[in-house]
Amino acid sequence: MTVGATGVLARGRSVSALRRRVAGILYLVLAAVMAWAFAADVPAGTDARFVLNQAPAIHIADATVAVRPFSFALALICAYLGAHQIVRGFGRRAGLVLGVVLALFILSLLAWAAKDASMNLVGLLGSTLLRSVPLTLGALSGVLCERSGVINVAIEGQFLIAAFAGAIVGSATTHLWLGLVAGVLAGGLVGALLAVLAIRYQVDQIVVGVVLNLFALGLTGFLNDRVLVPHQTTLNTPNVFGSIEIPLLSKIPLLGPVLFDQNIFIYLMYIMLVVVHVALFHTRWGLRVRAVGEHPRAADTVGIRVLAIRYRNVIMGGMMAGLGGAYFTLGSVGSFAKNMTFGRGFIALAAMIFGRWSPLGAFAAALLFGFADALQSILAVLSVPVPSQFLLMAPYVATILAVAGLVGRVRPPAADGKAYVKE
Repeated sequence: MTVGATGVLARGRSVSALRRRVAGILYLVLAAVMAWAFAADVPAGTDARFVLNQAPAIHIADATVAVRPFSFALALICAYLGAHQIVRGFGRRAGLVLGVVLALFILSLLAWAAKDASMNLVGLLGSTLLRSVPLTLGALSGVLCERSGVINVAIEGQFLIAAFAGAIVGSATTHLWLGLVAGVLAGGLVGALLAVLAIRYQVDQIVVGVVLNLFALGLTGFLNDRVLVPHQTTLNTPNVFGSIEIPLLSKIPLLGPVLFDQNIFIYLMYIMLVVVHVALFHTRWGLRVRAVGEHPRAADTVGIRVLAIRYRNVIMGGMMAGLGGAYFTLGSVGSFAKNMTFGRGFIALAAMIFGRWSPLGAFAAALLFGFADALQSILAVLSVPVPSQFLLMAPYVATILAVAGLVGRVRPPAADGKAYVKE
């Protein structure tokens, strides 16, 4: 082994050791917060009640916990994991341990927030799932694009254009399904524009994504002021899809109402997750897409049409993001407002990275970010002694922590963001 290779390995080990120690110190800090703020600062005999029942077939009694001993016990477990992480580390189980630590901290936080009160856990889980819908669909858009080698930073713009199109078409036609189709097509149109600029004209993909986001923000804001505001009752009142209850499944205790008594966007998200996962990893088409994203030159030599696959995937990714954008107006709010997506497209991009460019991983990351968003709303309702500005920061802080390396090193597709010129 050469001296240069030895130096690279040594630097790699030092970076890994540093990351291990930083994670361990973070676990200890969280344990200290749990022990001090969530336990020692709470009067003895204080209980928290969690509501686990929402009209299922089988009634579940509410759960009551003593806040101080509960939080102290969780803090001790977290402190042990932090000390072990610093001294020895957990190797390949580091990601699992990180998830356990976050779960312990969240449980302690929920108990502290619900002290001398009650918290509806079913409602919190339902809100988490709903808030994860656009993040999941946006992350799937990114997966489709980047697995073929094109970076899609324009998810935010696709959200906005689709939300606007869904609102105006749904209102003008009084048919929500037409509004949904319009939103999907609008997202696909932005995806087609991204594809032409990035693939045909080889514009820097990150730059063109940012430009499309700014264009969408300006265009929808201008049209909102000039078209929707003067005609609010006729062009900006599309209403929202109602809940569809799945017989029997919706009666499952705790998770039934959360998973199977939701609007159509939830069920479309389930379908898209399965379709994209199976298509990418269990079909010939998916093998070709991944080959194009990893080594387009080699894929071209065996007869795979690299540019055609990239065009199709970027347009399909735009349509997927369009479905997520339509959710804002047709599945959640019921009307369009300027910049109503509030950076959710960038959080979706982070979910894709956190999920390691896989559909199921992206969904898990979207649930995490959706939970952070839902949690800040619940904490605001419970009037916890935390400034509202800090609560509103929760989903964005979770995003920063996710992409800052706490999940370990992630590797994108090798040809991601690289233009391909056919010889």
